[in-house]
Amino acid sequence: MNLKIALLPGDGIGPEVLRQAVKCLQAVEETFDHSFVYTEAPVGAIAIDKNGVPLPEDTLKLCKHSDAVLFGAIGAPKYDNDPNAKVRPEQGLLQLRSELGLFSNIRPVKVFPTLIAKSPLKKEIISGTDFVIYRELTGGIYFGEKKLSEDGTVASDLCEYSEKEISRIAHLAFKAAKARRKKLTLVDKANVLESSRLWRKVVTKIGESYPEVNLDYLFVDNAAMQIILNPSQFDVILTENMFGDIISDEGSVIGGSIGLLPSASIGNDHAMFEPIHGSYPQAKGKDIANPIASILSAAMLLDHFGLNEEAMAVVSAVNKSLKKNIVTPDLNAESKYGTDHVGDFIANNIVDSDDNLNINDENIGLGKSTII
Repeated sequence: MNLKIALLPGDGIGPEVLRQAVKCLQAVEETFDHSFVYTEAPVGAIAIDKNGVPLPEDTLKLCKHSDAVLFGAIGAPKYDNDPNAKVRPEQGLLQLRSELGLFSNIRPVKVFPTLIAKSPLKKEIISGTDFVIYRELTGGIYFGEKKLSEDGTVASDLCEYSEKEISRIAHLAFKAAKARRKKLTLVDKANVLESSRLWRKVVTKIGESYPEVNLDYLFVDNAAMQIILNPSQFDVILTENMFGDIISDEGSVIGGSIGLLPSASIGNDHAMFEPIHGSYPQAKGKDIANPIASILSAAMLLDHFGLNEEAMAVVSAVNKSLKKNIVTPDLNAESKYGTDHVGDFIANNIVDSDDNLNINDENIGLGKSTII
């Protein structure tokens, strides 16, 4: 297969972890006889410093004319710590999602048995955790009208959703649940918010078309508690933009490191893949950032294009690095391995041997997560 892949390294550790993902894709090319063309472009703080805007027109054009986007990370302290900054790196990511129509964010959350002791939660609580969050990505409060009074003392952000916006991601979530354990949980705040009541009405109606899927509902505050108390109860979680942003980060700590979890952002015509972690500027240039989330995002990219064997080869290589404890310091404080070494090990172990493609209980099951 031939693919054109736009690379947006971004800020902080973004370029470092993205390099490791590209190494793995190049190993897939060589092993499975594919041809991928990579083109890099700036986004985020680095783009503001260079071009004055977080998403330059040339970067957006490249993404629109590529088969997929592989994203690093975004954000910088000089903007995070300045409440008066008019232009922020994150605006570039929001604009990119909107311009590419990436309405569905898919975030798998799974516990690796070899890392279960790294979790801040008890083993008996998190054992068997394997769920995926479908987060609506281009609507809601992040994209609604924003107002600030002339005297700067009153502010508002509008949370607005249409039936169409809810329906298109709900169908994806139901299809995913149908292919998994046939359970879907809608997370909302329907006891308070009118927008949540519309979500519940639309999703309930759509659920009638998927009788094999058990649909239940949780208010977001209860859902946040249940993810910690009993995460294994969840299969597919469907929710709106801001709620999804919060609970997916909460879910990321279950496995022991936010550096483990990938994501896919899918639209009708475009797709982007990125680790869920931030730019972690404190680790920039220190060769300590965990590249696994970025590498698994590349595996989700492969899976999206039907390259399931290739995706499993990447996941198998990641599993091997975890089992052999070839990991970065966030997973093992005594580890002497850095970002580059871990990336090299995983890339060097991507092979098409049947021995290395056996799907075991630690595999993420990417095909289950990206039903599109």
